[in-house]
Amino acid sequence: MPVRARNFHLHLVSDSTGETVTSVARACLVQFEGVFATEHVWSLIRTPAQIDKVADAIEVNRGPVLYTLVDHELRDRLREHCRRLGLPCVGILDQVMSTLGVHFHSKTAMWPGRQHALDDEYFGRIDAMHYTLAHDDGQSTHDLDDADVILVGPSRTSKTPTCVYLANRGIKAANVPLVPKVPPPEELDAVQRPLIVGLVTDPERLVQIRRNRLHLLQQETETDYTDLEHVQEEMQNARRLYARNRWPSIDVTRRSIEETAAAILQMLDRRREAAGSVRMETA
Repeated sequence: MPVRARNFHLHLVSDSTGETVTSVARACLVQFEGVFATEHVWSLIRTPAQIDKVADAIEVNRGPVLYTLVDHELRDRLREHCRRLGLPCVGILDQVMSTLGVHFHSKTAMWPGRQHALDDEYFGRIDAMHYTLAHDDGQSTHDLDDADVILVGPSRTSKTPTCVYLANRGIKAANVPLVPKVPPPEELDAVQRPLIVGLVTDPERLVQIRRNRLHLLQQETETDYTDLEHVQEEMQNARRLYARNRWPSIDVTRRSIEETAAAILQMLDRRREAAGSVRMETA
């Protein structure tokens, strides 16, 4: 029996950018079949007057409230508004912060948006993003050895979005496309430092993705680029290349960008742990 779709309002209140509360809310919502939420994101809420304006909007479009607010006065004010309206109001980090505080025998700094501070880590992410954008789709191959990760794969195997996601995590990621009948750049064979990962996917799915792409560009969709036999051959050649060079590979057919990036980050961690063990043994 099909699940009847239900629509409701969801208010996400944050004293920072709202990324955390939005991510948690969406991770939870996907577990509820047939439930669709109209998100109202209230970011950079840092004064009682702003909380009161949010409360007025919540009263107009009533729905659950999730928040990430470090100021106790603001949290109490928001909870009181929700109590009056009879709406659930949940601080998604409260239990975590309380548990960690007890374990660390410490109090929180009460600094809104502290995770977005302009520190070395932040500027490292900016540097990684600049590198990634400059080394997209086989550009600037002269300094590939400066990368942390190099993704290799046929066209439309999610190389670029995966690299951008990794760059946002502070990873310098370059990508090199595999073009039929064109050998990979010589610079790729010369790299020593980066982790090289090959991407593969199901040929039939890849054909559909490429056709959709060409259709959006208003280009001819029936070419070797979208011919199933040619695409199957592309994928076989890619797998042979990875095996010949002993590069690890990831099948992205049923993976999201986030899942592919997570697998790559795990590979990096294992690589660093192995390098650390070798250094300890030779010390």
